[in-house]
This record gives sequence, C-alpha cells and structure tokens, in this order.
Amino acid sequence: MMNHETQQDYQNAHLHVPHDDMETLVLDDPSNNDQSFSGHLQPSQPSPRSPFNSFLDPPSYAEAVFTSFDSSSNGHENPDLSSRSNPSNSDYLYISVSDPQKEQELTNSLVPGGNTYYTYLLTTRTNLPEYGGPGSEFSVRRRFRDVVTLSDRLSESFRGYFIPIRPDKSSVESQVMQKQEFVEQRRVALEKYLRKLAAHPAIRTSEELKVFLEVKGKLPLVKSTDVASRMLDGAVKLPRQLFGGEAVGAVDVSEVAQPAKGGRDLLRLFKELKQSVTNDWGGTKPLVIEEDKEFLEKKEKLAEFEQHLSGVSQQAESLVKSQQDMGETMGELGLAFVKLTKFETEEAIFETQTARAADLRNVATAAVKSSRLYRELNTQTIKHLDKLHEYLGIMLAVDNAFSDRSSALLTVQTLSSELVSLNSRAEKLEAASSKIFGGDKSRLRKVEELKEAIRVTENSKLCAEREYERIKKNNRSELERIDQERHNDFMNMFRGFVINQAGYAEKMAAVWEKLADETSTYSKDSS
Repeated sequence: MMNHETQQDYQNAHLHVPHDDMETLVLDDPSNNDQSFSGHLQPSQPSPRSPFNSFLDPPSYAEAVFTSFDSSSNGHENPDLSSRSNPSNSDYLYISVSDPQKEQELTNSLVPGGNTYYTYLLTTRTNLPEYGGPGSEFSVRRRFRDVVTLSDRLSESFRGYFIPIRPDKSSVESQVMQKQEFVEQRRVALEKYLRKLAAHPAIRTSEELKVFLEVKGKLPLVKSTDVASRMLDGAVKLPRQLFGGEAVGAVDVSEVAQPAKGGRDLLRLFKELKQSVTNDWGGTKPLVIEEDKEFLEKKEKLAEFEQHLSGVSQQAESLVKSQQDMGETMGELGLAFVKLTKFETEEAIFETQTARAADLRNVATAAVKSSRLYRELNTQTIKHLDKLHEYLGIMLAVDNAFSDRSSALLTVQTLSSELVSLNSRAEKLEAASSKIFGGDKSRLRKVEELKEAIRVTENSKLCAEREYERIKKNNRSELERIDQERHNDFMNMFRGFVINQAGYAEKMAAVWEKLADETSTYSKDSS
C-alpha cells in the first residue's frame, strides 16, 4: 500500500510543468471551444524568452483534447449523480466545501493571541425529505475538529458498516507545506470525504450527518478525562459490566454491547485481553466462535483482493509517471527543435537551409502537440485510475467494520466465560454451605450476591449477542453493496481508461502521420 507522499505525487503528476521555456499547458473542459481556454492561459503573445516567437506558433489546444465517453470528463459533477445508492438518481445529497477562513481560538486567558484555525463553508443542496425535501439548500461553517467529532460518532453509531475514512490531521504536513496549499488540499479532502458520506445509503440520512450539516454553531466535543479518572471509572464500571458488583442493580447492560473506550474501561480491557489470549493460546475453543463460513470466505477473498489492488495501484503509478516523463521529454524535444529552427533560419545562406528550417519547424510543432496530448492523456488516466486509490481507502473501512465484528464477538466470549466462572463459584459456595448445620449465613449471602451477578451478566450477554448479530447483519448488507458498486465502478474505470488510451493514441498517430506527409520528400529523395 502506498504512502501519503506517493499518493499525492500520483494525483498531482499532471500539474508539473516540464520546462521553464515551455508555456504553461492548462487544459479545461474538453467540450468547450478554443476560446474557452483563454482565461486559463498565459498571455497569447510569447515572452522574450520564449523560443516560439515567429519560428513556431503554439499549436491549437483543441488538438490536445479528446472527449471521453463519460459526462464527468469535464470535471463538473452533477449533484443529481452524487448518490450512488439510488440507481434512478432521483434522490441526491450534494455537499460542497468552500471559502476557508482563518479564525482565532477564543480562550479565557488574559494573554492576547492564541491558536488560530481555519473554518470551511459547507453548502448542502438536496431533495431528500429528511433534509426538508426538494429545493432545500443550507450552509454551515465547520472546522476540522468538528469533522473528527463526526467521524467518531459515526464509528460508534454505525458499527459493522463500511464507514468512509476521514482525512488525516497532518499537523506535520501543514508545517512543511505552504499554508495556502495545505488549506486548499484539506478543503478538497474534506469535500471528497463528505460526499462519500452523502453517498452511503445508511449514513446519508443519519441524525449525526444531519446535525453536522444543518445545526449552526460549535458541535459539542467529547469530554476528555485524565488517566486517574479513567482508571477509577473503569474500576467502578467493570464489576458491574462483567463481574457483577455491589451495585449490579444499577448497571446499564446496553453499555456492555459497546466496545471499551480507550483507557476509560481499563479493567474491562484487561479482561477481554485475557480472553483474547485464551482464544489464541489456551488450547481450547471459546464457548462462542465465528461460524459464518460464507463470511469467512468473503473476508479471505477481500484480503486477497486488497493485495492485488495494492499491486495494480503501484503499476498505475508507474504508468502515470511514464506518461508524464514521455510528455516532458516530447516537450523538451520540441523546444530543442525550435531553437534549432531559429538557428537555421537566422544563419540561412542557401535555399536548402530555409527548406530544412521549415521541416524542423514541423517536427517541433509535432513534438509539442504530442507533449500536450500526453499531458492531457495523463490527466484522464489519473481521473480514471484514481478509483484504485479510492478502493484502497474502502478496504481500510472494510477492515474497521470487520474489527467491529471481532470486538463484539470478543465481548460475547468474555461474558460467556464470566458466566461459567460465576456459576461455578455459586455452586461451590452452595455445596460448602450445605455441609454446615443451619447453613452459613455469610456464605449464603455471598451466594445470593453471585446469583444477582449471574442474572445481570446473563442480561448483559443477551444485549451483547444482539449487538453482535446487528453488526453481522450490517456486514452482510455492506458486502452485498460493495460487490455491486465494485462491479459498476471497475467497469466504468476500465471503459474510461481504454477509450481514452485509444482516443489519444489516434490523435498522436494523426500528428505524426501529418508530419510524415510533410517530410515525404525525404523518402522520395532517398529512394
């Protein structure tokens, strides 16, 4: 799997300008005419440093444009198509992120200054009834910390779902990169993340996402506690959750169905760690095991798919790099021929030199056109093959959902083992008490306490089993969804990639065929 830097190089490869003397090649909407590019180019008059001047007119940008099969090739997304969950595309939830603004952290300190942060304007357009129906549009400002809170809440509420992975905090990267460059990169990443959430059939109408998109003001953040408080909290909750303590009657059994939160449920973590070690090294099977053979087979196949995906992604990077290098080399070749044309023209004495200069000019033109074609081809290649990177992110979400399942199963196993232990202790105390005439009041009281603990633990186990079954159901529905989406996504990727390769190959061939006709006299002379 590629690192962050490699992925950024892959995605931004088409932005590189190969040579200082080469004019900037920025291609816009392929469906537009030549005039549409005028707002994105440098002045049409060549600079004094430019080797073109009168010796080589820059070739038309229209010659470097190939209209792909898909309507999204112009880079503009139709909001009605933003939801993949509805094949009819009648429902849509379109989110845009824009207008980053620098703001000051408000503190109670008397010392002026403080930390600064950026907020982003989130604009939502939708016709979903959960958001107000057709024509609904609203905006709210959010900072990156709010996105982290949203991600955490979704992880708690949608266990077992393939939840899109949120962008990293990247505090180190923000210090290394130019500030504006980093802010824009984060804006793009946030927009992409939120659109993935909006496309998820379960998350798009969730209360968590609705609050995030609609409610103005700051989101309430999760309260943090110090280590001592966490240990105390864990020590109090654990007997109630797993062992049954003096306050077993006050336990909320639904808490047990949720995973232990960091160090907050410290003793519970130790208990589940012990159960995990027993599962791996105990030599005996746990009382509850994963018996869904179909799921285990799909899990194994997905792991194999991830390995192949990583390999294909690396090859896609190599292809993009090769096409980029070829485009740069062609551009430099064209510039070299331009300089040679200029020399031959200025130093021309004989008529043959003038004719040769004209031919050199044609070669330069063909090389520059080819360079532009390679650059535009690379842009299209990145657009289509970036789907591979997207699925590497999806595989991380799949791993997280499977971890939810494993965690829920471990909780059920731990409670099952605890029930066996509690029943065994109660039986031993009852047997020891029965041997004493009149009974042992102290032991009888402990037996009653253990029976109450058994009752609470049984209820907790039932709740944990329901949560486990819920996660299994979520896994199953998500696997079905991802299978269908993967088929559609990869078919579109292949189709777009192949058509663009073929289309640009034809354009490049036409460029060199024209040059071959223009220089056909040489072949006649040699014959």
